[in-house]
Parts: sequence; C-alpha cells; structure tokens
Amino acid sequence: MSGVQLEFAGGLQIQTVQEQAWPGVELDFLLHQVPPEEFAQTRAARDARFVNQDNGQLRMSYHSTVLRTAQGNVLIDTCIGNHKERPLIERWHRKEFPYLERMAELGLAPDDIDFVCCTHFHADHVGWNTRLDNGVWVPTFRNARYLFAEPELSYWQQVREDEPEHIFTRSYNDSILPVIEAGQAVVVAPDHEIVTGVQLRPAFGHSPGNVVIEVQSGDDRAVLSGDVMHHPVQIERPDWNSIYDQDRDKAQATRQKLLERIADGHTYLIGAHFAGPTALQVQESEGRFSYR
Repeated sequence: MSGVQLEFAGGLQIQTVQEQAWPGVELDFLLHQVPPEEFAQTRAARDARFVNQDNGQLRMSYHSTVLRTAQGNVLIDTCIGNHKERPLIERWHRKEFPYLERMAELGLAPDDIDFVCCTHFHADHVGWNTRLDNGVWVPTFRNARYLFAEPELSYWQQVREDEPEHIFTRSYNDSILPVIEAGQAVVVAPDHEIVTGVQLRPAFGHSPGNVVIEVQSGDDRAVLSGDVMHHPVQIERPDWNSIYDQDRDKAQATRQKLLERIADGHTYLIGAHFAGPTALQVQESEGRFSYR
C-alpha cells in the first residue's frame, strides 16, 4: 500500500489510508463543461500520475487521512464504506473493501481513533463512519468523537425531511444518523479547533457546509482540502468546477481563495481524491497556480 507519509515538527504524522484506486474516470464524468482540447493544454493532462496517457482518462482515488497528534488520532473523511446500499453508483454499491486491514497496516485499530471529521456529508466521505453489525449500523470507531460542522449537518437534516429519496438521504440514514443516535456526534462550528494545530475552516460551495482542515505544527503546514478540488488540474484551473459542486460560483471562489492562501511553495495540499502523490505543494506566478 502506498500513500502519504509526512512527518511534521513536534511528532505530528500525516498518513493516508486508501479505500480504492479509481484509474479510469472520463473527463466529462467529473469536469463535464471542460472542452477536451483545453484540458489537453494543462500540465496535469500530461502528468502520468494523474491522467492515463494512453486513453486520457483521469486517475483518482478514495482515501482517508489520519493525523497522529499528541492529543489523539484524527481521521478525516471516511470514504464509501462496506455493504452500503448505493444502487445509483455501481462503484459504491454493496462493496467490500479491505479498508480496516489497510488501517491496521499503519498500526491503527478502529478503537485507536479519537476524532472523526468529515469535510462534508456526500456518501463517499462518510461511509466508514458506521459498519454493519448483525444487520444494524453502528459506529465503526467506538472511542471517537465524530465532529459534524453545524451548517453541513443542518442542511442534510433538512434534505432528509424534504427529500426522503435524495441520493444522499440514504447515506445520512446509514452513516450519520446512527452516530447521532449512539451519542458520539459533537456538533461544532465550521472553524472549530479539533486539537492544537488542527483547525476546521469554512469552505462552502461544494456543499453548503463544506470545510477544509488546516494542520500546523511548527513551521510545517498542510491543508486537507476534501472536495474543494477533485483533481490536481483544478490547481491550474480553479475556474473549472466539478459536476458535484452544489453551488458552482461559491465553490469556484472558495477554490481560488484557498489556493491564494497556500501558494507559498511549502504548504502541503492533500486532496481527498488525488491519485498517486496525494500531497502536493502550490506555487503562484503572475496570477497563475502550479503544483509540485
């Protein structure tokens, strides 16, 4: 298993746990309004780590990020999950992934997780919040506090009431509600500090209450960007929205501001769906962004 392995000052560690690679994504599945000829002009399009050079398909990933800190282990975004009913998306439907086994390879059992935080409540970011136990959904991480940003929680609670057949109402019911019923949910502000140096930041647009997580330890810094960017090409072209951005204008503005804030050449940008080297560093020159 490959993934991010970063060592920060003060002993803080950042590691990724991959649920599944996704090597064959058509451009119009994700960036449906982007002309292929424009995409071909980007650096990312010519980067074999992120785009299959034989057929032009995007390479992506589903993974979580673990922060090992002196105040506890923090798990960010819990992917799709096992045995979830997702009939509209075959890649998510009734799957069985060796996710917990891969976490064990890092020396972590579910009971070692102290905090769980989902950047937003789309189904591919909340799935391992729960596991199936004798036909009942129960929290996977029994010792953890699940931190739910209030704007995101409130929005999806309303969707659940208004649209019981919504695609993400199902994931709310099996991956969010059981955590609340178990008494493990903690509703927090979208700028909540999880532990010292690990801070939620509002990043609305992809979803109404979307957040990113900023990590600072000494001079070392990272931003876990969730789905503010789905693919590294959006570093070069922050004006390109994914089809899944719920508020396109707000998502674009959030992406632009995030890049401006981290374009210092040494802050790590860790995307929830970036393939290969999930952690990149961003630079800016003459108003344009690039990665390394």
